[in-house]
Amino acid sequence: MQELAKSRMCRFLIVGSSAALLLLVLSYALVSLGMSPFTGSVLAYAVAFCCAYTAQRGWTFGGDHDHARALPRYFVLQAGCAAFSGLVSHLAVTRLGMAPLPMAAATTITASAASYVVSSAWVFPTTGRKGQDAALYRLLKRPF
Repeated sequence: MQELAKSRMCRFLIVGSSAALLLLVLSYALVSLGMSPFTGSVLAYAVAFCCAYTAQRGWTFGGDHDHARALPRYFVLQAGCAAFSGLVSHLAVTRLGMAPLPMAAATTITASAASYVVSSAWVFPTTGRKGQDAALYRLLKRPF
């Protein structure tokens, strides 16, 4: 288990899953309490953003990337994902008639997938990484 926790990809997934769960719970709670789907999801995303960046920067990537470059990129990515999550939740409720829980799940899944792809490629790119993480990244990038 300790070897698994040493993998950046594993840590990224743990932090991302935790942030996604936080987003799910907060989105559901805020919308259930009467907040509009857009506002509730964007507010939930802001809270999850703070927690996720702190954990990704400090635990997952441990200073491998320049903070002055990574934070603004992470912010741009997450601002886009926040707006995207607001749009997804709004459409899920107004067009698809979803209740708060399925709406929150759909929002969480779509925003999390977008965040993972762009974070890996742009915010915390693998350029310059050494060892196991670079080998794993190359393996995952191979076409099947």
